[in-house]
Amino acid sequence: MRWLSRLIAPFFALAGLVLIPWTLWLTLNLPSRHETENWKTVWAGFDAALAAALLGTAVCALRRSAWLAPVAASAGTLLCVDAWFDITLESRTNDVKVALIEALAAELPLAAICFWIGFTSRVDPRAPDRA
Repeated sequence: MRWLSRLIAPFFALAGLVLIPWTLWLTLNLPSRHETENWKTVWAGFDAALAAALLGTAVCALRRSAWLAPVAASAGTLLCVDAWFDITLESRTNDVKVALIEALAAELPLAAICFWIGFTSRVDPRAPDRA
C-alpha cells in the first residue's frame, strides 16, 4: 500500500495541472448558449445525489460512523456546486435574486455546517472502525 500512497499526490497534481489548459480551452471554444433535451434529468439526478449526501450525513451522524467526515464533505461540496450553478444559470434573468437569496440563506450556510462537521469529526485512522 505504500507504493499506492506515494502515487496519489503526483497523480492528483497532474490531474489538476491537466485541467488548467482544458478549462482554458473550454472557456475559449464552448458556445455561450446551449440547449438540451435532458435538462430535467440533469437537475433531478443532481438533486437526488444531494439528497443522498444529506441523508447519508444524517445516518452517519446517528450511527457515529467513521464515514461521517467524507459524507458531510461531499454534501457540502454538492451544496456549493448547487449554489454556483443556480446563480450562474440565472445570471441573465430576474430569477438571479432568488438564486442569490437561496445560496446565501440556505445552500452556503448548510455547506459550511457540512464542512465543519467533516472537519471536526475526522477519525484517527489507527482507531477501531465505528461504522
